Amino acid sequence: MTALFYKTLTVLSKYLGTWFFALIARGIATGYFLFSSRRRAAGIRFYSHLFPQNRSWYHALCTRKQFLNFTNVFMDRFILREWGDIQYAFDGLSHLQTAQKNNRGAILLMSHMGNWEVAAHLLKKSLPDLRLLLYMGVRHKEEIEKIQKEQIDQDGITIVGVDESGGSAFDIVDGIRFLQQGGFVSMAGDIVWKKDQRTVTATFLNHTIQLPEAPYVLSLVSGAPLIVFFAFRTGDRQYRFTALPPTPVIAPTRADRQTAIQAAAQTYTNHLQDAVTEHPFEWFHFEDF
Repeated sequence: MTALFYKTLTVLSKYLGTWFFALIARGIATGYFLFSSRRRAAGIRFYSHLFPQNRSWYHALCTRKQFLNFTNVFMDRFILREWGDIQYAFDGLSHLQTAQKNNRGAILLMSHMGNWEVAAHLLKKSLPDLRLLLYMGVRHKEEIEKIQKEQIDQDGITIVGVDESGGSAFDIVDGIRFLQQGGFVSMAGDIVWKKDQRTVTATFLNHTIQLPEAPYVLSLVSGAPLIVFFAFRTGDRQYRFTALPPTPVIAPTRADRQTAIQAAAQTYTNHLQDAVTEHPFEWFHFEDF
């Protein structure tokens, strides 16, 4: 989907209604399911691990539902941008309020589940004085994502783009400074951008996976709490945000650092596994995890 097509779709949907947006988006998602064999296969493999007791046809149906549900991400971004008509409940808001009150900042560890952009916009409503910095992946030819990221930047949210090269050390320094000033830093905890990126091992659905080490190092170095955050769609224009109690990343000595990072990464992975078990069709990885 090109930027021009997306802009045309949103303009027409303003006049024709959201049903038009949903119809076109679901048609595109169906096309991807039918003709993108690599992404379809990745989804089927994932659901075969999540639901090993079911047959392969069920895993294919799950993958189709995953593709269709992904259109809600774009739909709700559009609705929130045009009409602001998104309702939400918030579990664990007090954890963020405490970090803000203590002027320590916090690292929000997000995932490729649910809708991070809706969460970023609405967090500003729950925490009016929130200063938020988002580390976001930048891929080549991501025309639609570029538009949406520009819109977030217009809302006063600072964005640091990290491309396939993995970013630079200066990006991390910016994050530490932002935290020291009482700001919140948001990072994805479930995607490794390049082969030589520093990672930490964890166990997910009885399989060994590699996760980015950066969020845990940032928490360890800055002393800011690490808070796992999810934003799930619970119905039409309805969301539930969950901020879990802070995950400690504490190492009394340098020798203890890797152990502390490993433990924190496994805690996050346990939360991620619980989340995907409860919301299996809001898993929006389209590559092998």
